[in-house]
Amino acid sequence: MSKAVKLADIGKQLGVSTVTVSKALSGQRGVSEELRAKIRQLADEMGYVKSTQDKSKERRSYTIGVAVAERYLGGPSSFYLRMYQELSQKAIRKNCFAMLEVISFDEEHEVRLPKMVKEEKADAVVLMGTFTLEYTKFLRKNVCLPLILLDTLANEEDTDSVVSNNMMGAYRMTNYLFRMGHSKIGFVGTRLATTSIDDRFFGYLKSLMQHGVPLREDWLIEDRDRKTGAGDYDRYFKLPPKEEMPTAFFCNNDMAALAMVRRLTENGYAVPDDISIVGFDNFINESFPQIGITTYAIKIREMAGRAIHILLHKLENPDYKTGVYMIDGEFIERDSAKRIGEEVPFI
Repeated sequence: MSKAVKLADIGKQLGVSTVTVSKALSGQRGVSEELRAKIRQLADEMGYVKSTQDKSKERRSYTIGVAVAERYLGGPSSFYLRMYQELSQKAIRKNCFAMLEVISFDEEHEVRLPKMVKEEKADAVVLMGTFTLEYTKFLRKNVCLPLILLDTLANEEDTDSVVSNNMMGAYRMTNYLFRMGHSKIGFVGTRLATTSIDDRFFGYLKSLMQHGVPLREDWLIEDRDRKTGAGDYDRYFKLPPKEEMPTAFFCNNDMAALAMVRRLTENGYAVPDDISIVGFDNFINESFPQIGITTYAIKIREMAGRAIHILLHKLENPDYKTGVYMIDGEFIERDSAKRIGEEVPFI
């Protein structure tokens, strides 16, 4: 009796994955019509017979492509590298493989397809972090694979996303400063640079409004280039004049918080004795032995697990949708903020 032909045998002949062969033979999306025809023809020539057992064995073994913008990986230790590690571990536990592709500035602004998609190496795609609106729209239109956004939202697009509760987290951090007696509170982060920064700004703004405190534009400190997302300590983190300084700053992330500690120290201020600082993310490079930042911890592991969970369901059922899946974080109090008076009440 001749040996039964398996999906892997067909894939090996054509240099494609077993999952691609399975999709082609079952009529699923994500395979070009030209390749689908080749696979079906070869399957007939090799005498492939569809097997329920083979399908059950192979259906949950996928390659998940993870795309991230180059600008987010500038340092030796990156928030998004840590998130990718969590994605990879969650994928392995589901008998899958996560493959990282770093999208350069030129690739993003020339709206080129990621190589993993163009070369049909991925069965599903995670867009990790913010890309330009034009690039995100281009990918949604041209990537015929299950796709999910992680730690970002699409503008006016019906795309599944997994995000931290950025607005409410920032609202909680700003409320904390009001409870510590602060009413002069600045914000550190470049608005319109990422959806996360914008949502955190809105949380900060909501807290100001509910405490009857007007927004002061001179207390909004930029931390990066709005177009490229690139940070530059010498160019940004510009402090207001001494006579106009707030007593506290809410920073859109912990790295910005550390940069503000540095800038304040260079200008003769002590943190938290003179000025309090709070951050967001609970992600600090261990090479910075500075003051512990009071922050709102993002649950990276839970976000990664949820993203893999959703993608696997989308791979099994192309019509599966979740919309925006929001995960609450956790308040962590450390040493960077100081009480200066009685709690400032809501109006």
